[in-house]
Amino acid sequence: MKIIADNTTTRGSTKRIRSLLESLYGTPAAGEITERVLRLLDEFRSRLPEPPASRGPLALTQRDALLITYGDMVQEKGQAPLRTLAEFCEAHLREVISGIHLLPHFPYTSDDGFSITNYLAVNPALGTWNDVARLGQSFDLMFDAVFNHMSAQSEWCRKFLADVPAYRDFFVTVEGNPDLSRVVRPRTLPLLTGFQSASGLRQVWTTFSTDQADLNFKNPEVLLATLRALLFYVEKGARFIRLDAIAYLWKSIGTPCIHLPQTHRVIQLWRAVLDEVAPQVLLITETNVPHTDNISYFGDGTNEAQLVYNFALPPLVLHALLRRDATHLTRWAQSLSLPSDRVTFFNFLASHDGIGLNPARGLLPEAEIDYLVDRCQSHGGFINYKHNADASKSPYELNIVYFDAVNDPTAGEPLETQVSRFMVSQCILLALRGLPGIYFHSLFGSRNDHEAAFASGIHRRINRQKFLRAQLEGELARKRARRVCILGRYRAFLRARRRHHAFHPNGGQQVLSCDPRAFVVLRISPDRSERVLCLHNLTGETVNLSLSALGLAGRELAGHSLWTNLLNGRVHPMNSHAKLLVTLRPYEVNWLKATRAEPSDEDQIHFYA
Repeated sequence: MKIIADNTTTRGSTKRIRSLLESLYGTPAAGEITERVLRLLDEFRSRLPEPPASRGPLALTQRDALLITYGDMVQEKGQAPLRTLAEFCEAHLREVISGIHLLPHFPYTSDDGFSITNYLAVNPALGTWNDVARLGQSFDLMFDAVFNHMSAQSEWCRKFLADVPAYRDFFVTVEGNPDLSRVVRPRTLPLLTGFQSASGLRQVWTTFSTDQADLNFKNPEVLLATLRALLFYVEKGARFIRLDAIAYLWKSIGTPCIHLPQTHRVIQLWRAVLDEVAPQVLLITETNVPHTDNISYFGDGTNEAQLVYNFALPPLVLHALLRRDATHLTRWAQSLSLPSDRVTFFNFLASHDGIGLNPARGLLPEAEIDYLVDRCQSHGGFINYKHNADASKSPYELNIVYFDAVNDPTAGEPLETQVSRFMVSQCILLALRGLPGIYFHSLFGSRNDHEAAFASGIHRRINRQKFLRAQLEGELARKRARRVCILGRYRAFLRARRRHHAFHPNGGQQVLSCDPRAFVVLRISPDRSERVLCLHNLTGETVNLSLSALGLAGRELAGHSLWTNLLNGRVHPMNSHAKLLVTLRPYEVNWLKATRAEPSDEDQIHFYA
């Protein structure tokens, strides 16, 4: 879309916005709402950052990788945590991480930041908008748009309960006793919560907790208020905006109240607005649901989210490592496709939440999901459950640090084995097509924080440990310590990834079935000039792989008789039968680049460099 000189919205954009508003609110109301949206765009247009020069349809490259972190993950006495985080990340990650997903940094009352009281303020316990800007000087930023719900103690909710006319319909309420049995629930808590208002008791829709009242997007005033917040985030430097729990946004009694067409239209409206005034800003949908539903948020590949969380990846990688068998992971990865070159996956294995099990349903047999539940508990983790329509409960999420999910803390294995097994999982994350998101505790090799979980009674805090900066940097100064080994290997693989166009998010991907003990993926640069073969041994035994030239894209590799390890420079030649023979040691990862002759120094990145 085009921004024209007189700061007015283009005709095509106006038509698109109006069409979406008509589908949401009807033709009679759409005209006025459209005018208010356009006035809002004109208000913000001069305050928004200038879009940078285009870097392609998606504006991402292989150099992009995001760190997922809370604003107070690293703390130092007497200093705002956001400033401490900025200094720490600049010191340790500037060369390998391009951006930071800053988990909700707004004032809140519960849910570790996701029960927000004010969308436009920074939590004073973390710092100020100036501290956020400091972080943005070195890194792209992702902000959370937590628009499904708001704190029940927020000013918006207080005015709603006081029957202030402008806020009377700001939150979803239910009258009488309608049948809500079809509503899909992500939690076992009550769906409705009674609140005393100026006009009497009101039953408020609370999808996630009694402190999180769901906003009513059937009211166009709510849409306009959240759109203002969205544009404000762009003004404050957001390059990515994560739409939290977006699948539940629109409620309609008699339906499952998840993935409704109106929810998709709201996202499309936000996309149309951002394409008009901030085309460099990318939307990313967080929908912890089965894979088919999850990828529906790409829309047609041009009109909805540019990225979706690849929620099936964490449980499938975990299953492959625990079973020492990549069959299910490989079959699923072979099925992955994208509707256009303007979208890609946000690949992650761990986050502030747990490992979702719903995305694995239909991809793993139920018996294998039960196996993951059992192993999680035996490794010191917890299980969260959800309500089903028949009033039964099902495991919904594993609460465990990913390092301990793949490693049994009681097994007494050597540290090298544990680190190598863990890094296999992380290298699969980095090898697959998409934008990688790396949780702070994965990058720094954390273990289960049982103390925080037990002290708070909140299972998810097993994965949310906070550090004193001096303590963490002291641990990083200890040679051969767990955190040092993991960060060192991570940095090596991230550097390799950044230097090779085969890992571009718009590049090709060929997942190969050669041995169930290994996960093998061939990455191909968008211009098809570069290929990197990524081999991951999921087992503690030696695996010998034999790959044919035909299986590695045949004719296009004519003359590419050498494969060079990007991490140590070792060369693997094709044999006389046009086969590549590679021996993988236990839990070894080899990333091999196809070359025509002896590799140059530029093709080599030493493992601990």
